[in-house]
Amino acid sequence: MATPASPLSFRDVLRLRPVRRLWIAQLVSVFGDFLAIFAIIAFVTFNLHGTATQVGMVLVAFMAPFAVVSPIAGVFVDRWNLKRTLVSSDLIRGVLCVGLIFVHNIYAIYAILFTMSVVSSFFIPAQSVAVRTLVPMAGLMAVNGLMSQAQQGSQIIAPSVAGSLVQWFGAKSCFTYDAFSFFFSAAMVMTLTIERPAAQSQPAAGGASAVWQSMSAGFRFIFTHSTISFVIIAMTSGMFAMRCFGALLSVYVRDVLNSTSAAFGVLNTLIGVGMIVGTQLLTRFARHVPKQNLVVYGLGGMGVFVFVTAIFGSMAGTTAGMLGLGFCAAAIFITATTLLQQETPHDLLGRVMSCLMCLMAGSQVLAMFVAAPVAEKAGIRNLYFGSAAMLLAIGLIGHYKLPAAAPAAQAAEAD
Repeated sequence: MATPASPLSFRDVLRLRPVRRLWIAQLVSVFGDFLAIFAIIAFVTFNLHGTATQVGMVLVAFMAPFAVVSPIAGVFVDRWNLKRTLVSSDLIRGVLCVGLIFVHNIYAIYAILFTMSVVSSFFIPAQSVAVRTLVPMAGLMAVNGLMSQAQQGSQIIAPSVAGSLVQWFGAKSCFTYDAFSFFFSAAMVMTLTIERPAAQSQPAAGGASAVWQSMSAGFRFIFTHSTISFVIIAMTSGMFAMRCFGALLSVYVRDVLNSTSAAFGVLNTLIGVGMIVGTQLLTRFARHVPKQNLVVYGLGGMGVFVFVTAIFGSMAGTTAGMLGLGFCAAAIFITATTLLQQETPHDLLGRVMSCLMCLMAGSQVLAMFVAAPVAEKAGIRNLYFGSAAMLLAIGLIGHYKLPAAAPAAQAAEAD
């Protein structure tokens, strides 16, 4: 009987040339994305003197396509050539970034940002499928961790870099770098050979009925697969909790901690630091703990650290809570992504990942609309207590629901 392969380390997977090139492309491109987003917000705020609503619409324009377009995008990702999809997406977004250099109208900025996110709705699931195609099963955890580190590291560094670049050279410098990053990513992907297995059964192309049939097949697989459905619920719940923190953390710092904007910035950074530390340790835990259990522990841990933040209402408790929240978020998001890649057939992976993107984007939008009114009526600490209870409850349900699904995930690593 085959035994499950031990998870590969970061060093192991970086020895693989395709992984190394894909990771470098991700590192350059994601940093450019964060630079551009912060530059747009700064430009709209300080150059165009935008209102709070206009600044908020920047994030809405950025996130809305992921909630709306992703399920349809997944259908085409599962049909189209992966390499052409990735390269074309990068090139289109690079051209759109060049357009940001020349526009000064706020509605044109919204339109460009919205269009870029529509294209990203195709790129992100295609990249996940490419990772599953290029990487051995035992290396998926490490590669997803590397991709997460690129994102979290950029999120920590980009705000200060973007602020300095905007002040010294103007927002156009950030847009120029972001355009370059997309063209660089396209060039790196063009050097890869990406050949996924042929789809076993795909509806004939063309027509709304064929698209609907493909979408239905993806949703049917998700809802009838216990591990997949739980993983998607876990990631959506985790993102909802994270966004509740992100949306109201400034108010919590002001009203509960009676502190300053400097403390708010440091606490935001600590979440990213916790995720980076969690990512570094995750491959070690994965050698001894089944992945579905890591997701459950991550959810429970998130609930505990949200509770710690709320119950103490102190800077020390909040610091521990932010670090712990980021640490547990790494366990959820990286492990869950790996499980999805392992458990989902190749010809459905684009649709499953797109469904995940749709729900995660929708949960963030919902959190923004729900968190503020609840906090105003019940108090922000009670909102955090409610979030903690939700995370702990889902983790407890998963603890009893997922053990039967464990063998499938472990056997997949033996391939």
